[in-house]
Amino acid sequence: MIGLFTKDFGGVWFGVACDEQRVFGTSFADTVQNVLRYLLNYVPFDVPFETFPKPSPLAEKTFESMKNVYSGKGTTQTLPLAPEHLTAYNIKVLETCSMIPVGYVASYGALAKAAGGSARSVGRVMAANPFAPLVPCHRVVRSDFSLGGYGGGLDVKAELLKREKRGYDLKQRIPVGNKSLLVVPVEVVFKKLKEKK
Repeated sequence: MIGLFTKDFGGVWFGVACDEQRVFGTSFADTVQNVLRYLLNYVPFDVPFETFPKPSPLAEKTFESMKNVYSGKGTTQTLPLAPEHLTAYNIKVLETCSMIPVGYVASYGALAKAAGGSARSVGRVMAANPFAPLVPCHRVVRSDFSLGGYGGGLDVKAELLKREKRGYDLKQRIPVGNKSLLVVPVEVVFKKLKEKK
């Protein structure tokens, strides 16, 4: 049985779909109805589910990690995500996205170079990310460092990135198997936004 759990964090609703051992999906939105709608997309069709008022221990641990990421602190906690309903390619892209540290962003193209596929295919995976914000798809931007898209809206994406600013000024290359992922400081995105005004 998969439990659907929701929690209000100061006007932002977080949601977790999990059983006792694994997390099948996470979401956040402005209303509990939207969170539940998103979560239902991540419940395998052949598994019973129920909404529970009180979070399970795993849901509570997941909420804590989500809150930390949402507030710009990031998380070092590893949660048991259940990706078996995803394709091997989607899993590879999400795992690579998870390597983008707080304070940095990567372009869709850079993620594609590290994980395989095209920038467009990476964009499709990001749009269907079942583990937002734990898998930080908000840290993936266009090649010109403009925001690109975001399911929660560009204002939300910008706000998440703003909280993650650390004042870094150097690019980094993160090893991904025999390839690498180029990440740049999030400040570059805000410089780009300023130029557009």
